[in-house]
Formats: sequence, C-alpha cells, structure tokens
Amino acid sequence: MKKNIWILNHYATNTFKDQAGRHYWFAENLIKEGYNPTIFCASTIHNSDESIDTGNHQYLSENSGSIPFVFVNTPKYGDNGKKRIINMLVFYKKLFSVTRDYAEKYGKPDIILASSVHPLTMVAGIKIAKKFGITCICEVRDLWPESIVAYGVGSKKNPLIKTLYHGERWIYRNADKLIFTIEGGKDYIIDRGWSNVDKNTVDLNKVYHINNGVDLETFNNNKKTISVNDKDLENPDTFKVVYTGSIRKVNNVRKIVKVAELFKEKEIKNIKFLIYGDGTDKPILEKYCSDNNLENVVFKGKVDKNKIPYILSNSDLNIIHFQDNDIKKYGASLNKLFEYFASGKPTISDCEFGYDLIKKYKAGLVFNNGDVEQLGAGILEFYEMPVDTYNLYSDNAFKAAKDYDFKKLTLDLINVIEN
Repeated sequence: MKKNIWILNHYATNTFKDQAGRHYWFAENLIKEGYNPTIFCASTIHNSDESIDTGNHQYLSENSGSIPFVFVNTPKYGDNGKKRIINMLVFYKKLFSVTRDYAEKYGKPDIILASSVHPLTMVAGIKIAKKFGITCICEVRDLWPESIVAYGVGSKKNPLIKTLYHGERWIYRNADKLIFTIEGGKDYIIDRGWSNVDKNTVDLNKVYHINNGVDLETFNNNKKTISVNDKDLENPDTFKVVYTGSIRKVNNVRKIVKVAELFKEKEIKNIKFLIYGDGTDKPILEKYCSDNNLENVVFKGKVDKNKIPYILSNSDLNIIHFQDNDIKKYGASLNKLFEYFASGKPTISDCEFGYDLIKKYKAGLVFNNGDVEQLGAGILEFYEMPVDTYNLYSDNAFKAAKDYDFKKLTLDLINVIEN
C-alpha cells in the first residue's frame, strides 16, 4: 500500500499559490515515487494580506494539481508583532483537532514530516505522531532561538531565550528523525553540548541533511516560456550583475549600491547592477541613487517567482549578499543560491559559509565578510575574465544545480523515511 505522508508546514500556503517551493516539489516527486503526501498549512499567506477563505470551517481541503492541501483557519496578521505570534499559537492548537478530524475522514498518516520555520509546528508533529503511534520526522529550516541571538535581537541570558533553547533540545531529543537544511546540523548539536551522554542526549545517528534546491524541469520551462520585457536585462552592451531578494536593512543591499558608487568614481563603465525585489530599504536606496546620479543601479521591484529563471539566465553575474553572523559556520540553505546555480551563470558572494557550496563546486568567487573594495574587485575579475574561464564557472554552476534538483532530493527524503 502507498504510504500516507503528512507534511506540516505553517507557511506552505505560498507554495499552493506559486505551485512551487520545497514541500510542493517534495510532494510532486513523492507522488511519482508511489507515496500519498498531504500538506497542512495556515490559511494566511505569509508577507501578504491575502488568505485562503475557509468559510466558517476549521479547515478547508483543496488540491493543487494532484497535491492535497489542508488550510487551517488562522487569524490574519500584518507584521512580525503580537498578531503573528497569535497566528502561530492558533495554528499549533488547531492542528490537533484538524488532523484528528482529517484522519477520521481520509485515514491516518504513516509518517509525519513536521517542518519549521517556527518550532511549534515540530512540537505539534511530535505529539500528533505519538497519538497515532507513528514516526515523526522533524525538519529544521531555521535555528530557533540561535538565529535570534546571532542577529542581536535577544541575549542567551534572556529567560525567554533560555526557555526556547530548552524547547529546541526537547524537539531534537523527541523527534524520531531530524533533517537539517544546513549541512552543519550535527556540528550545532555538538557545540550546544547536547550530544553528551545523559538523559537528554540528542542521538546524532538520527540526524540527516537535505538542503534546499531547485526543480530543474520547472526552472528550465519557465526560462523558455515566461519572459520579461526589460531593456536593461536584454542590453548586450552591458555586463549585468543581478541581485534578487528582499531589500531590507538586514539584507544590506546598500553595500551593492556602494560598489556601484565606487565604479562610478573610478569611471568603470558598461557594468550595471539590476536589483529585483522589494522591502523597506528600497525607497531609501532609490533616493540615494537618484541624489548621487548613480545610473549604473536600477531597482526593478518585485517580480513573480516564475519570472526569476528568465531574469537570472540573462544576467552575467549573480550576487549573494549576506549579513555576517555567528551561525554561518553551520552552512546555508538559501533558496536563491540554487536558482543562481540553475541559471548557469557564476555567483559572487560576500559571505563564506561553512560547507560553502559556491567554493565546493567552484561556481563563483567567495569573500569572507567581503567589503566594498573586495566585492568590486571580484566583479571586475569576472568582467575581464577570458571566455573559457568564465564558461568553466558556468558549467560548474550547472553541475551544482543537477546535484540539488528536487528529483534527487526527494530520493534522499525517501531514504530517511524508509531507513
């Protein structure tokens, strides 16, 4: 019989809308491999005022293609304040009654895959799996509360942070299996001292790594069929450096603007920075560029996800920018990195992660906490690079994308399920 795999992910609502994303692609490929996946998520759509209308019901079940989604009725929230915390708590609480009712109607699961970002979903997954007498795999996509501490939002001495660490250890100990999207998950557990032998030991033998990736078939199809009318992107006379992602203070896109300003001062022409995305820093940086006559930077705004393949594939160099912090040593699972690889164009990064994939595959240049001058020098190196050398970087990027295609990653997931 086909195994029923329940995937619990608070924020998978976006994947229903986009018909793309980690758990959407996992579910697609699990179906092809003979499994029955169902995705449970909130009715609210993250970073949006939109939501799925469940009527007066606790949940709504609806398919996206052949993938069943279950939308748990949760209250709307506007930002990262108290309303978002309430939204998390409501989702956690309702998961118990919703999964019980869904199991009575459609049959119980054989496996639960409970995924963060926030840890309450994993707590619910462990408890629900115990009631059903089945295995729970917890998938850690963000280190809570380590990320909060690393970004200076909270202190390790804060009582709330201490409580969150205690809860994190409880999750790692009680999950039947653990999947980290970062490669250094075991390193993190060891550094926390949780692999020491005592009653609260976290068994390292149940820890696995499955990074994010890219659905190459979807990426290549979108690249061919969904184009963008963009004169800057299609200009053959300029060397195009492309950034895609959020434009907030934490993203420090200002550094990219400073590189553009450096190039203007040095009268380096024919290199243009194209920035795709939105955020609170965008109008501030746009004004700065206007005030300083930086014509080599263009802010393109937010674009639909299905247009990203065309954009990246028409760049000459893609740029990864990341704020330096204490958790980068454990690795990275940036979605955009795998799209960059799939574009077949080199990547330049100002942050060296542990287990750095750009360095591993020789798919670009990496500067550890690189400053404006280093980033500028690296971009110029690609601009002046011989074609044969440039093509080697491009070929290596393709190789990386193939290794992180979701068809392969799903087989890795099945190995965890069946092991």
